[in-house]
Amino acid sequence: MGKRHFGWTLALHAGALGAGVSALLASGTAAWAGDRETAQATVDTRAAVEQPKIIAWRRDIHEHPELGNQETRTAALVAKHLKSLGLEVRTGVAKTGVVAVLKGGKPGPVVALRADMDALPVTEQVDLPFASKVKTQYEGHEVGVMHACGHDTHVAMLMGVAEVLAGMKDQLPGTVKFIFQPAEEGLAKGEVGGAEQMLKEGAFENPKPDAVFGVHVISTLHAGDVGYRPGPFMAAADEFVITVHGRQSHGALPWTGVDPIVTASQIVLGLQTIESRQMEVIKEPSILSVGSIHGGNRNNIIPDTVTLNGTIRTFDEGMRADIDKRLRRTVAGIAESAGATADVDIIKGYPVTINNPELTAKIVPTLQRVAGKDHVKLIDKVTPSEDFSFYEQHVPGVYLFVGITPPETDLSKAASNHSPKFFVDESGLIVGARTLAHLTVDYLYGL
Repeated sequence: MGKRHFGWTLALHAGALGAGVSALLASGTAAWAGDRETAQATVDTRAAVEQPKIIAWRRDIHEHPELGNQETRTAALVAKHLKSLGLEVRTGVAKTGVVAVLKGGKPGPVVALRADMDALPVTEQVDLPFASKVKTQYEGHEVGVMHACGHDTHVAMLMGVAEVLAGMKDQLPGTVKFIFQPAEEGLAKGEVGGAEQMLKEGAFENPKPDAVFGVHVISTLHAGDVGYRPGPFMAAADEFVITVHGRQSHGALPWTGVDPIVTASQIVLGLQTIESRQMEVIKEPSILSVGSIHGGNRNNIIPDTVTLNGTIRTFDEGMRADIDKRLRRTVAGIAESAGATADVDIIKGYPVTINNPELTAKIVPTLQRVAGKDHVKLIDKVTPSEDFSFYEQHVPGVYLFVGITPPETDLSKAASNHSPKFFVDESGLIVGARTLAHLTVDYLYGL
C-alpha cells in the first residue's frame, strides 16, 4: 500500500508540476507575444516620425548620384548617420560599401538588410527641384548620372530603418546587420565590386546572418503596393561576345573572300531557334537577345571580322548551362558552313534571384499587416537580374518589390526603371521602410 500511495503522491506532484510548467510556458508565450506587439507598435510610431527624414535623404542622394564604386559621398553620408546611432560601423567594404551592426537588448537571431547605392549613366529628364545635373566620364564618354533605378530610395529607406530599430534596440531579441552596397548595376571593365565582393570582404561575417531581406522600388506597382514571389524571382544574366572571322575582300568580288557579315546575320537568326525550338518553354522562361553588331567601315569592303554582343536570361541553372552549350554549338556550326570561324566568350553575370519558399510563405502575414491585404501582390517572374542573388546563396532570403508609381497613373504608361523619365511617388518609401523594419522585428521574435 505504501508503494501505491507513494506512486500516487508522485503522480499528483508530477501533474501539478506539469500544470505549473504549462502555465509558466503559456505565460511566457503570452509575454513574448505581448513584447512582439509592443515592438510592432513602436516600429509604426517611430517610422511615422522618420518619414520626413527618409524623403529628405532620398532627395539629397538623388541630386548627388554616383556611379558604381564611386559612391564616396553617399557612403560618407550613410556612415556618419549610422555612427550617430551608436552602431558598430565598418567602411570601405568592397571599395565604398558600409556595414553596420546593431545589437539588441536580448539574445536572438541575426537579420541582414541590404540597400544598393549606385546610380546609372543616364541623363535625367524629370522636372524636379532636386533633379540630377551631374556629369561624369563613363567608358570614355561624357554622360549624365541619375538614380534612374531608385537606389537613392533604397539607401534612404534603410537609413530610416536603422534609426527606427536603433531607437528600440532594448526591445530587440537579436542582432541586425545593415549592408549598404556599391556597384549593383555593374562595373567598368576590369573592376570588381558589388554583392559578390562584399561577401568576399566579410559582409556576412561576425556575425553571420540567419536571414537576409531587401526591397527594390519598381514602376510596375502603384505606391502602397508590395510585390513578392517565392522561388525563382529575377533572372540570371550572362553576357556573350561572338567574334566572326572571315576573309576580307572587295565588295564587288565576294567570292574571293569569306563574308563575316552574312555569316553573323545567319548566326543571329540561328540563335533565335534555341529559344523558339530547342528549349523546354513550359519549364522556365528564358531569353537570348543580340544587342549589338559591329563590323566593317566602308560600303565596298567586306571586312575580316564582325562582333556580336548580347544577353542570356534564365531562371534555372540547368537551362543556363544548356543554353551556353547550344549557343556555342550553333555559332560554330553556322560559321563552319560558311567557311568562317568564330570565337565565343560567355561572361557569367548574376545568378538567379531565388526567394526562399518557406521564408517567403512565413512573411506574407507581415506584408499584409504592413501594407494591407489588397496591396500585397503575388507577382510574376521578371527578367532583369539582381546581385542580391549572391546573398541568397549563403542564407535564406527574400527580395521584394515596392511600388512607387502614383495611384492615378496607368502602370502601362509609367516610365520604367532605367528610363531618364523614371519617377518616384515618395509615399511608397514609408511602405518600404515599414516593411523592412517589421520583417526584422517579426523575424527576431520568431515568424
